[in-house]
Amino acid sequence: MTKPPKKQQSKNRFDHIRKYLTRSRSASIQEIVREPTSGGVIFRHGVNGLEILLIQDAKDRWTIPKGHIEEGETAVQTARREIGEEAGLHDVDMLGWLGKIHFRYRRIDKLVLMTTQIYLVRVRTSGDEIQKEDWMKGIKWFPFNEALDLIEYEDIAKLMLKAKTRIREEKL
Repeated sequence: MTKPPKKQQSKNRFDHIRKYLTRSRSASIQEIVREPTSGGVIFRHGVNGLEILLIQDAKDRWTIPKGHIEEGETAVQTARREIGEEAGLHDVDMLGWLGKIHFRYRRIDKLVLMTTQIYLVRVRTSGDEIQKEDWMKGIKWFPFNEALDLIEYEDIAKLMLKAKTRIREEKL
């Protein structure tokens, strides 16, 4: 019995693991899409002192209410609308712009560049009327430091610290 040539022999020996060694190539980026969004760091003075409202998204990440700016809407109007839709809070004070953050992610063959305008928002009611949307896993008021620990995105955490400074300095 003759042996197969050495090159073929080594090829056959690794066929069963080839799928683990070769990387499938994903589709190249065909388009860059800009998505402007807006949201708010919502606060109240509760039994635990300063509290921040966070929502838990479908991927278990704690974040702030935010969403896409619709045509004809300003960023502040979007933040107010999204807070109403995502949290059930309609009686709020929009206290000013905190800053903007940038996200970038891939959606199939598109590179999505998301810019989110973040506002400081005070609830005028007790805030106990919060109500989550169906797609969310949770919504809850957290003491400030706990919210800071839970927030998934570092850039939002930095704006939360800026919000706390403003709340303290301006006695909001």
